[in-house]
Formats: sequence, structure tokens, C-alpha cells
Amino acid sequence: MSSGDSLEDLFNRGLKLRREVLGAEYVDKSMAGANDFMLAFQHITTEWCWGYAWDRPGLDRRTRSMLNLAMLTALNRSAEIKLHVRGAVNNGVTVDEIKEILMHATIYCGIPAGLDAFKAANEVLLQMGVLQPNATEADEKAR
Repeated sequence: MSSGDSLEDLFNRGLKLRREVLGAEYVDKSMAGANDFMLAFQHITTEWCWGYAWDRPGLDRRTRSMLNLAMLTALNRSAEIKLHVRGAVNNGVTVDEIKEILMHATIYCGIPAGLDAFKAANEVLLQMGVLQPNATEADEKAR
């Protein structure tokens, strides 16, 4: 962010970046579904989280995604983990890297937080088709 950046500049940069990482469909739905009360949150998230923090030099998107997964595990925020697993894959983080990030975070954050993170990530990775279900899961879905 330069000293000449306005909130509108931050918002526009943030919206572009947010759509690239999280997916345009998700972001557009979040923005369109926001009432006046929630629109304030959409703006602060888009301007400061995406337009400022995610757009800073020094770390690439892939690294930022990996950090987010670890921090969200520490905070035990499975809904956000689901969202950011999708973003991490979009940013080039592999399934094996996601697994290792969550394993490492589990050691420092505790088994309950790690379990929730693994469950959330597994659900999204299966939905995205980048992780294959085991034979038992596949058989149950076929029934």
C-alpha cells in the first residue's frame, strides 16, 4: 500500500485478488448476499485483508495460503479452513503440502484443533477432486 492508496483502490485490488484466490463465484455470492449490516464486513475484509495484507510484497500467494492454514488451525476455524484449502490449491499448494502443514500445526495447536482442520480439509479436497476417497467411502457413495 502506498500513501496515495484510497480505500477504493484497496477495495478494487482486494476484490480482484480475493476473486482470484477464493474463486469469483464464492466472492460474488458473498458480496451479493450482504445486507447493509454485513456489507461493512465485506468492505473491511476486501480492503484490508485482501487489498492490503494479501497484496503486500515479500510473500507470494502460495506462502500466504500455507500460513493461513496453520493460523486457522490454531484458531480452530474449520469454516475458514475449508475456504482457504480451496484457495491454497488455487495458489499451487499440493495435497501433500496441506497434509504436512496440518500435521505440523496439530503438534503445536493440539489434537482437537488438528482433527477439525483435517476433517475440513479432507471434505474440500474430496469435493475438488484432488483427493480420492478410500475404497470404503467410494463403495458407500455408490450404494
